[in-house]
Amino acid sequence: MKTAVVTVAHGRHGHLRRQLRGLRLSAEQPDTHIVVALADPAIAGVVREENAAATVLECAAGPHLPLAMARNLGADAALDAAAELIVFLDVDCIPSPRLIARYRAAADHGDHRDALLCGPVTYLPPPGTRGYPLPVPDDAIDPHPARPSPPGDTVVCTTDYALFWSLSFAVTADTWRTVGGFCEEYQGYGGEDTDFARCAAARNVPMRWVGGAHAFHQHHAVSNPPVQHLADIVRNARLFHRRWGEWPMEGWLSTFEDRGLITRDPDGTPHVAGTRPGRAGLV
Repeated sequence: MKTAVVTVAHGRHGHLRRQLRGLRLSAEQPDTHIVVALADPAIAGVVREENAAATVLECAAGPHLPLAMARNLGADAALDAAAELIVFLDVDCIPSPRLIARYRAAADHGDHRDALLCGPVTYLPPPGTRGYPLPVPDDAIDPHPARPSPPGDTVVCTTDYALFWSLSFAVTADTWRTVGGFCEEYQGYGGEDTDFARCAAARNVPMRWVGGAHAFHQHHAVSNPPVQHLADIVRNARLFHRRWGEWPMEGWLSTFEDRGLITRDPDGTPHVAGTRPGRAGLV
């Protein structure tokens, strides 16, 4: 099955280097690797320095990074390259040697061919002075406990679309067209992957967890909740509510409200603190 990997990158050059090196160590190589450089012209130089067999696409951005649009751009390029399977891999993720093979095997199976295929992700601790060993050894596998991690060569059906995440997933070309891609109304951080999963569910696309398709998320500094993305999350939460009638990212919104960073109307509509409709500076 002709396979393309799509990676969206903005900064994180060291993480991209390790991903490229990890892909070179895959038991099965992708036929195409599309790296979408999101408002980051230095990405092309990173790929060249690694002698990677990847195609770099430039994607301009305004004040808010268009993550959904960048993923769609990468998928379009994959389809133009006649990919039958598209694997989306976050720039922070190093693929295990069997990730490509496991996604291919699942997509080749008649019961899973039309499904949204998700692989388990391990969050790595900070690297030592020599960085992460590549390939990442099996004894480092410790998948995120909030999501399934089926054993080895098994595939598990699920109807819990809320657990979908865009760090590592795969779809056939036909399934991608059925879902319709990511909604490009989302700008900046938060909500676009939850929306994608909701679109899949609405179009009766089944969802599967693929055992053995492990990815390793490289350590980087984070804030919890992600206050640096406050305005994006508020804006995208409103968009999600308009589309689906529910509030996403409730954990973050509740924490923002508890900290006085946002206020909420009786219907749940969030506002960045100090802003309201009809007032200057509304976010």
